[in-house]
Amino acid sequence: MIPKFLESFDFLKLLNLSYNHFEGEIPTNGVFKNASATLIKGNGKLCGGIPKFQLPNCNNKKSKKTLTPMLKLIIFILFGLLGVSLILLSLFLCSLRKKRKENTSSNSINLFLDVSYQSLLNATDGFSPTNLVGVGSFGSVYKGILNQYRHTVAIKVLNLARRGASKSFKAEFESLRNIEHQNLVKLLTAYSGIDDQGQDFKALVYEFFGNGNLDEWIHPTPITNESFENPRKLSLIQRLNIAIDVASALDYLHHHCQTPIVHCDLKPSNVLLDDKMIGHVSDFGLAKFLHAIIQDSSANQSSSIGVRGTIGYTPPEYGMGNEVSIYGDVYSYGILLLEMFTGKRPTNSMFLNGLNLRDFVKANLPERIIDIIDPNLPWERQEGEIRMNDTHNEDQNESLKIQECLILILEIGLACSTEVPRERMDITDALVELHLIRQNLLEPVSTDKDFKLQVH
Repeated sequence: MIPKFLESFDFLKLLNLSYNHFEGEIPTNGVFKNASATLIKGNGKLCGGIPKFQLPNCNNKKSKKTLTPMLKLIIFILFGLLGVSLILLSLFLCSLRKKRKENTSSNSINLFLDVSYQSLLNATDGFSPTNLVGVGSFGSVYKGILNQYRHTVAIKVLNLARRGASKSFKAEFESLRNIEHQNLVKLLTAYSGIDDQGQDFKALVYEFFGNGNLDEWIHPTPITNESFENPRKLSLIQRLNIAIDVASALDYLHHHCQTPIVHCDLKPSNVLLDDKMIGHVSDFGLAKFLHAIIQDSSANQSSSIGVRGTIGYTPPEYGMGNEVSIYGDVYSYGILLLEMFTGKRPTNSMFLNGLNLRDFVKANLPERIIDIIDPNLPWERQEGEIRMNDTHNEDQNESLKIQECLILILEIGLACSTEVPRERMDITDALVELHLIRQNLLEPVSTDKDFKLQVH
């Protein structure tokens, strides 16, 4: 019979079906509407069509063709084989998925063969509250000593009852196992298995930092064995050094890893300080590999990104469902920088009716720089930081130099935290600027009263 689909070819101008032993009814649409454009000579069993074909009417009673027993058997066997194949394939995929789920964070993680649940239990005195040093979104951190390490370690135990904890464990492990930088926390080992009760148990082991996190230093409160007269304080140079440390870590994650990594939760409490007050970025539980985001840009993923991060540090585009990007980390860094030098959290109660930390800083620069700087920031210099003389002029220039430095630092914070992502300063450029500010700040004070920091 003449294929019915030919009548749907709107641009078909000539169709020659002559002498092809066609039979049955001719279609009536498309090219078949034009008797001069459709040649049907030599097909004696055709019927119907438009009147110009001058063919007999078709008999509406179509003969029913019955399948032979052999053909029925062949069809039955083929469908049976197809059904069995589909069942076996489904079972295989389910088994593979289950195996991957069990082994993705188990077999790969247990490449570290030097840790067990019992060793973690012993290291923390049974996860004693006296060894608890912090509680995060997805777990608790304990300090302890493992036999294979001579120094104190930090053991992060995941709360697997918390939704997203397993994904956080996997993200943190995958992010840190193949990267190493002096300003990133070092993952020493990990465990994924069961505890002594037969329940799932996951833990990550890091190097321990005795000076706590940056948040505790920016917003100091008296702690045990610390006098009220000598609270924690960070000098100007210390804050600038830590800001450079964090920028160096982000620059490495964004531009120097084999696959760019977006941290997604940069904030002062996730910056740990070692004994030399060097900053180390930690907590990669929300981190994302950039290639994975590009490959999976589904609506479901985009809509879930709005909750990624911490209020106050999360860029505005995440709240609108945009995909995570290095620009989001830069925004968080800008807010962190403003907080470091103003001493005000982005969630401070003073920020009401649309006012936020960024607008507060922008409205007061540069004229009221003294009014917005953290009152806990010591103005006096620590030994070896800046050489000072006793003359009045140089004291004046020193004060001007410090103010100019603070203005430039806060301007970098503003440039990193603009609302439009692609207008934000690149973290590499911010790092260069901060190095220049530190270099100028550490140079001897100029005797020129019209002194100006030379930063591009």
